[in-house]
Amino acid sequence: MSLLRRFRINKPTVVHETFGKEVVIISFESGNYYSLDKTGADIWNFIESVATVGEIIERVTLLYEGSREVIEHEVNKLIDELETENLIIPEDSEKNIQVDTLQVEPNSETDRYTFESPRFQKYTDVQELLLLDPIHEVNETGWPNMKIESSLKQE
Repeated sequence: MSLLRRFRINKPTVVHETFGKEVVIISFESGNYYSLDKTGADIWNFIESVATVGEIIERVTLLYEGSREVIEHEVNKLIDELETENLIIPEDSEKNIQVDTLQVEPNSETDRYTFESPRFQKYTDVQELLLLDPIHEVNETGWPNMKIESSLKQE
């Protein structure tokens, strides 16, 4: 994967909330929800800041002690999984991107956590309930603004 690629969260069909070192993600498109903890939560937050893949790898290597090759592999693997699940989408590189500056201070060797592979878990147990939710019938401005179907527009 190119280190210059950027991704963004696939809003408005994906919402998320961070609880300490865990991120819970809901896809209203698929009805699935997901969990990322520790390293995965940090990577998600870096994606949200519209960092490039290379910047994400650099930031993770500052926070965690571990092999750069392993960290790079695991970051790329997680980004691939998130993209496959349609939770993130590539950011158009032609756009003028305002990158959030998510500062990461380099820790001393004793302050750094040991790198662990991100745990990305997928849950489908409430899929039917999430897909029944009327939020699927709204436009980008959100509830209660209903989508106008293309067949209704033609009348």
